Amino acid sequence: MSTVNGTPLTRHGSRVPAIPTRPASAKATPAAAPRPVRTRATTSARPTVTPAPTIATMIICLPDALSAQALTSHQLDTHFNVTGTLAPVFWAVAQLRVWQRQQMIGLRKGRPAPCAGGPVRLLDLHGMRHAAAVGAGIRYQIWQQVVHGTRAATPWPVFETRHLTDPDRYPLDTVIAEFHAQPRVHAMRLHAAAAPGPVQPCVGELEMYQAGQMAYQHYRAASAVAGDAMLTADGRKLAPASDALAHRITYLEQALAHLDTLDPDQRLLAVAL
Repeated sequence: MSTVNGTPLTRHGSRVPAIPTRPASAKATPAAAPRPVRTRATTSARPTVTPAPTIATMIICLPDALSAQALTSHQLDTHFNVTGTLAPVFWAVAQLRVWQRQQMIGLRKGRPAPCAGGPVRLLDLHGMRHAAAVGAGIRYQIWQQVVHGTRAATPWPVFETRHLTDPDRYPLDTVIAEFHAQPRVHAMRLHAAAAPGPVQPCVGELEMYQAGQMAYQHYRAASAVAGDAMLTADGRKLAPASDALAHRITYLEQALAHLDTLDPDQRLLAVAL
């Protein structure tokens, strides 16, 4: 759950101006020895440490050769080097035929019917994105009322980056206290305590809310089908560099672009890590 940086003059040597030379007088006098110029020792800045992203759900593009019978939770590590469980985050299309049910992975009863995966053509990705956007719009309206009158807050990834970059100067307890001390965070935590539930705004998505309603709806809609990371059929892993919104957006751009190139028969699998 991101970053700060250094000064220009220390990178370009001394600030002492060059002294112009005087014209030589008729009587030459021995030149005085130049005074030594004192220079300050500069300490090199610590390299910024980027915190690891939070990966709760991974979308796996399954190789054609892998049978559906091999897709059990205890075999995920064998096939994909992933430790997790099958997650029913996808929706099967409406009017699923009887013979098509055999192609689905972890299909459950319901309307829409949740499942852990299946061929792209049998997954209602459009419906999932639409529903996620609608739900995000409702949460954003709640959030806007909850934080009304508070200043924009610094998101958690910034504090976490400070701690990881310089743990002596920014101990973990200190950055947690500073993050929670912000009035906008106070408002969100108080609301969550008074009205707990899955539809309530989450402090972990503070930066996403502050980007605006449309941005938050697009973020949740894209995340509904792309998860937090993706493993392509040829073994490439797509993931955000950190939990910062800019890194999350970069991942979603890559994941959605990859989904658009998939064949309708390509199978997807959702895994909870």
